[in-house]
Amino acid sequence: MSEPRAEQSPEQTTPAGAVAVPDKPALEGLEEKWAERWKSDETYKFDRSQPRENVYAIDTPPPTVSGSLHVGHVFSYTHTDLIARFQRMTGKSVFYPMGWDDNGLPTERRVQNYFGVRCDPSLPYDPEFTPPEKPDPKRQIPISRPNFVELCEQLVEQDEKVFESLWRQLGLSVDWSTTYTTIGDKAQLASQRAFLRNLARGEAYLQEAPTLWDVTFQTAVAQAELEARDYAGHYHRVAFHKADGSPVYIETTRPELIASVVALIAHPDDERYQDLFGTTVSSPVFGVEIPVLPHAAAEQDKGAGIAMCCTFGDLTDVTWWRELNLPVRTVIGRDGRFTRETPEWLSGEQAAAAYEDLKGKTVFSARETMVAKLKETGDLDGDPKPTQRMANFYEKGDKPLEIVSTRQWYIRNGGRDAATRDAMLARGAEIEWLPAHMKHRFDNWVGGLNGDWLISRQRFFGIPFPVWYPLDAEGEPDYGNLLLPTEAQLPVDPSTDVPEGYTEDQRGKPGGFIGDPDVMDTWATSSLTPHIAGGWETDDDLFGRVFPMDLCTHAHDIIRTWLFGRVVRAHFENHTAPWSHAMISGFIVDPDRKKMSKSKGNVVVPNEILDKYGADAVRWRAAIARPGLDSPFDETQMKVGRRLAMKVLNASKFVLGSVGATELNRVAVVEKVDTALIGRLAVTIERATDAFEAYDYTTALEVTEKFFWEFCDDYLELVKERAYSFEPELDPIANQAAESAKATLAIALEAQLRLLAPFLPYVTEEVWSWWQEGSVHHASWPTVTELGSAAAQAARIIDSVAAALSGIRGAKSKAKVKMRAPLARVEVKGPEKLVRDAESAADDLRRTGNVLGDLVFTVDDSLTELVVDAEIAEQPAE
Repeated sequence: MSEPRAEQSPEQTTPAGAVAVPDKPALEGLEEKWAERWKSDETYKFDRSQPRENVYAIDTPPPTVSGSLHVGHVFSYTHTDLIARFQRMTGKSVFYPMGWDDNGLPTERRVQNYFGVRCDPSLPYDPEFTPPEKPDPKRQIPISRPNFVELCEQLVEQDEKVFESLWRQLGLSVDWSTTYTTIGDKAQLASQRAFLRNLARGEAYLQEAPTLWDVTFQTAVAQAELEARDYAGHYHRVAFHKADGSPVYIETTRPELIASVVALIAHPDDERYQDLFGTTVSSPVFGVEIPVLPHAAAEQDKGAGIAMCCTFGDLTDVTWWRELNLPVRTVIGRDGRFTRETPEWLSGEQAAAAYEDLKGKTVFSARETMVAKLKETGDLDGDPKPTQRMANFYEKGDKPLEIVSTRQWYIRNGGRDAATRDAMLARGAEIEWLPAHMKHRFDNWVGGLNGDWLISRQRFFGIPFPVWYPLDAEGEPDYGNLLLPTEAQLPVDPSTDVPEGYTEDQRGKPGGFIGDPDVMDTWATSSLTPHIAGGWETDDDLFGRVFPMDLCTHAHDIIRTWLFGRVVRAHFENHTAPWSHAMISGFIVDPDRKKMSKSKGNVVVPNEILDKYGADAVRWRAAIARPGLDSPFDETQMKVGRRLAMKVLNASKFVLGSVGATELNRVAVVEKVDTALIGRLAVTIERATDAFEAYDYTTALEVTEKFFWEFCDDYLELVKERAYSFEPELDPIANQAAESAKATLAIALEAQLRLLAPFLPYVTEEVWSWWQEGSVHHASWPTVTELGSAAAQAARIIDSVAAALSGIRGAKSKAKVKMRAPLARVEVKGPEKLVRDAESAADDLRRTGNVLGDLVFTVDDSLTELVVDAEIAEQPAE
């Protein structure tokens, strides 16, 4: 990165005659022009020679390239870029990489549909395989895992190019030489190394336990990926039977799970069931003896107050199973169907016969079958009653999750360990949250964890666990005796690589080995983005300069997944929080404040608004969305941003071209109204800087834009006649006044270009190129001290002068004459201070208002503001 431009002293000037202003400046074509220039000049390249204290490092969210970007992404990434550009202009070397999340289920689904294939790990690799010419997503061709992975890599590479093109058009000041992917070589190495260290320290472990399972995608699901949704069902009042044959009624929405019931549970204080505790009842249809047990989690006022515990129907069942030490009786397999083998607890004649009709059925079909059987036996009391219940879904799935017992990898995160939970809360307290209330979401998530972080997935396109298992003489895996590579051997793929001491021909054979078939969850790999991007253990020099990073930024919906995951990994590996600041975006919602989604048809495609209004306009709209707050989207708002960008071009053309105000001669600013303008600029710089340093980019834009429009509408109109009036034959005092105006115009414009540069990078770069050397994005952020002594003058004078000018214009509008129409007499009345301030610009007001007669300033302390009376001069006959 180039060194920041040195701050100019008041005596320094920009040489005249070096200005090249186009005849007709336009917004069209600026994005292509400057995006290409920034690319070729490496304008945003990270300067890694800078020490850590002069580096600003950003942990940028890697977008899912198999998905599609919407306007919310554009706004959120723009917010990051605003901070990056500001920090760069303050002299920081900005580490701003871009990652691509090409890992996991979304990519697999896209590949399946795009190529018309599905992965079958049992098939051998086919080096000659080519996808079908006419893919049919409904009739997918089975291919080997290596072939499937190759197609995944091929497609995500195409998707990444599309995403990069859009980000470049938006003007993100990313260092494109520092990109990474969440499944590439760097990610595999970092993820497997971190996992081995977690394992060695006891932070990662393998366990067979009840697991939330999506039957459609055939994979385990973590707590962070759950989504509670309303789900239609029916309450069934079902009779279990005491020893004397009398009924004990329970109410359930899942009668098909009666085959897996292990106990009936009631609250220990429920008087209705005191005599039943410690006894057994028999299940309907199957006739299996079931114990009746007390537990405080049973709800006395819900249904019959007594419930069946199945292994497993919901998370409450898991709690009861664990705390009451109940057996596991699983009837639903990973495919979502009832097992085809008769379970041993249903081996009795009556039970086995009943189970025959359930074998291989889906949950829905099994439920219908069980209801019919309950009616036949008379164990269904009345008709099922419709109800809406909350069910857990995988956030990407469309069927309720099942709970099956599976062997999975976990990382401790505080879900079962109070000490770890407290440590995570302490790490969260080390971070400055923007806005501050987002910390409550983090704290609530950590405090509500009910299990450790499940990091394994039963998928194909992902980073494999670097683990093999030896097989015993019967060919069964010995899960207690892991075969692990050394860190020097990473990365490895246990499905193709062989552990030390074995040969490939021993794979899958008794006495041989098998590789772990699972892959890491996408959050388990992206939880290491600061490490992957920062060169952890592969580039110590870089990592020392950028870690811990300064900023992470993303929407609030992934605090529980991506943000928390990174805190966990950095805590275990580095004993620190991974960044000092977390800036959290709100959602961009439709005008009815509904979240945008494809299903609702209210998604705004980024390319359309970028092409229609331009990147600067879109960025302006993004900047008015404050951190953490949802923002309704209205496309017409883009017109305001485009108008601002166009005004920057036109005002700059007028100042630099028409007026010829090009010299930054600060000592020439002597007129009172000019020094007042510089004073107002100083206040604007101070407020914009304070706002940016507080990560309040919206306020920085508001104060800068307000000053810019006042500069154009008031000051520029007020002094342009004076600025034009420089003539060699005029007296020195008149020329001094003209030079003061021109210098003020140049100084104010130059500073405003720098203030606006983070928001409108294209138009400010264009104007800067007419006049200055280098890039405005390498220019120093404006400061009050660079404005010179003029900045100390009273900025409020501008308000009074602008009010007087507004009154003169208003009088002409009311008389329905042109703005250049002459005035015979003007009187400005009001409180003494305001009148005297306006009077200090009497010459400018006379010239601008074309006042031919008297211009009178009258003190009237009965007024609270300035009032202007004007008499229109006699108009010449047409």
